[in-house]
Amino acid sequence: MNKKNWRVFQELFRLRFHGLTVFRFDFFAPFFVDGSLFAIQLLAFGAVYANVDRIGSWGRGEMILYIGTFSLLNAVNMTIYFFGINSIPYKVRSGELDLYLSKPVSPLFRLTFENISPGAVPLILMSVCIIVYGIASLQMTLTLVIAAAYIFWLVLMEILYYEMEVLIRSVSLYVVSMARMEQIEEAGLDLCMKLPGIALYGVYKVIFYLILPYGIMATLPVQSMIGELNLQRTLYGIGVVVLFTAFTCIIWKNGLKHYNSASS
Repeated sequence: MNKKNWRVFQELFRLRFHGLTVFRFDFFAPFFVDGSLFAIQLLAFGAVYANVDRIGSWGRGEMILYIGTFSLLNAVNMTIYFFGINSIPYKVRSGELDLYLSKPVSPLFRLTFENISPGAVPLILMSVCIIVYGIASLQMTLTLVIAAAYIFWLVLMEILYYEMEVLIRSVSLYVVSMARMEQIEEAGLDLCMKLPGIALYGVYKVIFYLILPYGIMATLPVQSMIGELNLQRTLYGIGVVVLFTAFTCIIWKNGLKHYNSASS
């Protein structure tokens, strides 16, 4: 099955890349648009934190590292799976999902990788530059162990990011309108991209650490790098990912069972 999925992935990537290069403007336009959006976001962050010395226990260096980390997670999302997963509600409403269910490959696997966007790759490089700048601002020594722990949490939080997107869009298999769910997702991401999880307390911490765990996505990787991640937080972060993995699988599979073809 892994070999089969790998061959499917290669073919999807080839078809996607060929489709993008047929029209040069379609290929190069995302580089300009995403790069401009990234620059605007940096200016906005600069305006917000220009006169702020500390947020909780974090200073400017930690916040730069946090911004770079969240930007990197979002850039990988935009590059690999966002456009495929984001199309699920439309494919459900139009009945196009029928075509995916009739193929001898997981429909979610194909949806995930069929719309890879090379135009978002510069965002990954820019995010890495911000992370490097954050490390330099902290004047910390980056050891192999620290780097490995940071990468581990990046991968884990990217999985959580993916699961949240699939979970929210799987609701379209049960209901007609997805507008409210997407608005909640957008509002949660917008807040947590600007405010680290360490600044959340009370009901906000419950919401963004457990119900909509956007608050831990960039916070835990940063904490692992600066030495603030203890055993309790480590187990909690892993537990949340395991919980949402199971929950996403259940919602998606049960949703497919309830799916009624638009052509039927």
